[in-house]
Amino acid sequence: METRRLGRTGFDVSVVGFGAWAIGGSWGSVDDETSLAALHAAVESGVRFFDTADVYGDGRSERLIARLRREIDVPIVVATKAGRRAPAQHVEHYTPENLAAWVARSRENLEMETLDLVQLHCPPTDLFYHPEVFAALDDLVGSGAIAHYGVSVERVEEALKAIDYPGVETVQIIYNIFRQRPAERFFPAAHAADVGVIVRVPLASGLLTGKITAETTFAADDHRAFNRHGESFDVGETFAGVDFETGLAVVDELRSLVPAGETLAGLALRYCFSDPAVSTVIPGARTAQQARDNAAAGSRGPLDAATIDRLATIYRDKVAPQVHYRW
Repeated sequence: METRRLGRTGFDVSVVGFGAWAIGGSWGSVDDETSLAALHAAVESGVRFFDTADVYGDGRSERLIARLRREIDVPIVVATKAGRRAPAQHVEHYTPENLAAWVARSRENLEMETLDLVQLHCPPTDLFYHPEVFAALDDLVGSGAIAHYGVSVERVEEALKAIDYPGVETVQIIYNIFRQRPAERFFPAAHAADVGVIVRVPLASGLLTGKITAETTFAADDHRAFNRHGESFDVGETFAGVDFETGLAVVDELRSLVPAGETLAGLALRYCFSDPAVSTVIPGARTAQQARDNAAAGSRGPLDAATIDRLATIYRDKVAPQVHYRW
């Protein structure tokens, strides 16, 4: 597994990490023992970066990672997120008191005295114009509650504004074959500022695995059923914001680009870390086999220039009109 430096944090992380949203909830029913097996399989495959949030299963995901940490003897980096426990996404709720309380709860769930990395969890855009929020995070670093902080964002412009703050050491952003704009606008700025880039939704909620068809159905508690039009949160989090039918058509076109002996999911993950500005990519996994398959991509290296150029053309012609100017 290739490792890369996570910006200025000092952490070296696996280029393929583990996104723990799915083992918390909102992806259909999950079983904790199956989830734990997936976590262990990831570690055994070289994964050393795990991303979670306090609202994934109301702490369930964090508690599973705490159990993992007790059961392994290798160091891992754990990133969590805070802010979505607010009653509404308004800047007024991001007070020093609330931030401290959310962090304290995650410290308890994760059984960590000092959290490795805390990210604001897709806060409202206006928050990035309130320096007092970032000052409160600086105070949490000073108190030893957290070691480093960053942001998780929906939009490229939010990412660019966030790195104006010197304490922001990482940015988590959606980037995949269907969402290529970050490489154009944000990655050069992140590289220049030595900010770690964490790529989420690399498989477009499963569309880029090639296993979803027009006949696929999703459980009622799976966001791919209840958030296709942004009913519950930003629609860009579900299928990367691409119209479902368009996504399926593009996936069929992508199949011919998959190298012999590899999978479409592997191609999609390799695409994400082909840009050297990317520190780690965090696909989700609910089973041990999914975790192993995801990790395998991390040892295969970046894609060749011809394939990347072809993916850029497909994006420009088939996908960009739907997503490029929205996020």
